[in-house]
Amino acid sequence: MVFIDTHCHLDAAEFDPDRDAVAARAQQAGVATIVVPAVECANFAAVAAVCRDYPGCVAAYGIHPMYVEHAREEDLAVLREMLSAHPESVVAIGEIGLDFFVPQRDEERQRFFFVEQLKIAGELGLPVLLHVRRAVDAILKELRRFPVRGGIAHAFNGSRQQADEFIKLGFKLGFGGAMTFPRATRLRELATTLPLESIVLETDAPDIPSEWLGRHRNQPSELPRIAAELARLRRLPVAEVARATAGNAITVLPGLPQLLVNAPAARSTTDVSDVSH
Repeated sequence: MVFIDTHCHLDAAEFDPDRDAVAARAQQAGVATIVVPAVECANFAAVAAVCRDYPGCVAAYGIHPMYVEHAREEDLAVLREMLSAHPESVVAIGEIGLDFFVPQRDEERQRFFFVEQLKIAGELGLPVLLHVRRAVDAILKELRRFPVRGGIAHAFNGSRQQADEFIKLGFKLGFGGAMTFPRATRLRELATTLPLESIVLETDAPDIPSEWLGRHRNQPSELPRIAAELARLRRLPVAEVARATAGNAITVLPGLPQLLVNAPAARSTTDVSDVSH
């Protein structure tokens, strides 16, 4: 079975002691592709290095809403240059969006950087990886004003109505560790009842650990077990969930198939034709 982790911060400092082993475990578990999103200009180089050094890792570049207080308007030009300079190795703009959960936030500054990055995505024809915490309606409003080529609503935890609105706009919804907690009844209901073609899998490692990890660090090799939980909720074979969610990822991130073909080590575990239909 082939799995695609559509959101994993493999460049994070938490992986510095054993990144080689973490990447190897993911490959051994069948996680053939990992999308690594940036969060600010300061970590663009780290993301690029991870995607260069670890076959199967692909990049997204963007300015995260929780990092906008350190961002400058000039960073948008840096982002555009990064995207334009490496079109062959970028699958999306991200992680971008809004976060209305954090205290003492500057919502207008968040909106400014979010909208400007949506404009860049529209101009370049790239999908986006969205951070949507406590801000789903505000994000949907901006997406209607500044349409993009779809993308993924990462760590989705909204209502069914909000989910349907994202789907209408060409988005897939990211499900990961939060779905594995029995008390997450609304999220598990969504995971069970949404069209399977609207769901992609993610870990958000090293964050959002699954129920069985407790407070231990999350990592991409946990993705098959997350898929198994989704399969259990939907009463489907795990292989069917793996095939569908990988295909969904390729559909919404159309740069993935060519990148997979160009990744020599990933070819041994990934059959692009097997997951793109």
